[in-house]
Amino acid sequence: MSSLLLINSWVSLIAVFQDGAGILRRIWYYISYPLPFFNDRVSLGRVVIGIAVLLLTLSLSGRFTSLLDRRLAKRHIDPGLRYTIARLVRYLFVIVGVLIALKQFSIDLTSIAVVFTALSVGIGFGLQYIAADIVSGFILLFERPIRVGDRITIGEDEGDVQSINLRTTLVITNDRIAIIVPNSRLVSQRVINWSYGDPRARIAVPISVATTSDVNLVTETLLLAARDVENVLSDPPPKVQFLKFGDYSLDFRLLVWTRQPSRHPQIKSDINYRIERLFRERGIEIPFPTQQFLLKAPTLSSTRDDLIAEEKDTAEDSRSREHHAERDSSSED
Repeated sequence: MSSLLLINSWVSLIAVFQDGAGILRRIWYYISYPLPFFNDRVSLGRVVIGIAVLLLTLSLSGRFTSLLDRRLAKRHIDPGLRYTIARLVRYLFVIVGVLIALKQFSIDLTSIAVVFTALSVGIGFGLQYIAADIVSGFILLFERPIRVGDRITIGEDEGDVQSINLRTTLVITNDRIAIIVPNSRLVSQRVINWSYGDPRARIAVPISVATTSDVNLVTETLLLAARDVENVLSDPPPKVQFLKFGDYSLDFRLLVWTRQPSRHPQIKSDINYRIERLFRERGIEIPFPTQQFLLKAPTLSSTRDDLIAEEKDTAEDSRSREHHAERDSSSED
């Protein structure tokens, strides 16, 4: 009896396996069945694999670049160089993943190249600015004239570089305002990089005083105003330059050095506060535009001459009128 039950259980188990195998074969048939809108090599399974590869590539590229950036940070590598390496590795990951995904769709890369070549003329005119921004992005990553963390000035905008993306660069101002700058603008236009090369930078503070001020006292006061100011270096020492004689002022310029060029607005503000206080204590005046009007009173002799000339003009006018009247009367006769 027990052997019969054992045989029945084995038979049931084999039947279950056969049913499972049939289901698996049916599932595999639908998965490997060619899709109608593609060629014979593209099936539902290959589409799912391609999408999974693409999503996995995007996820792994972000995690791997973050891990790589942390590893490089432990070796005290420059933040800008770390950012460049991480970005290039991420781009490489994404390109490889996209190529593998396209391979699952059985898309011939040669045909894509031919299509893009045929459309390159029209795309070139329509997307020339975008292409210029992308190429400029690679120039910024490789040449590195501007790095992440640098303090830059573009026209009237100034801020810290937060990130250099494929097409744009993100700059954060002191007011925490995000400025999105096209990469082509950073490559083709004049940009002031306060953090490039030598970490020291010279800051100029212009000042004008009244024309009656003592030049030596002004020079001494300006040097005193720059002494012991936060982030101002004592070597090289501050320097004062006498620029020119203005229309109503004497123009000077105070030059100071700092290792924190990104804080130059605050440094100028601190120095200006001290200049105003010291000028007030020492009686040095700040000039302001003035205009003088000179009124000259007429003398007695000039008044008499004017009256005589006026009488002569009146007499000549009366004689001229009498002459015209006599001539008219004679013509009537």
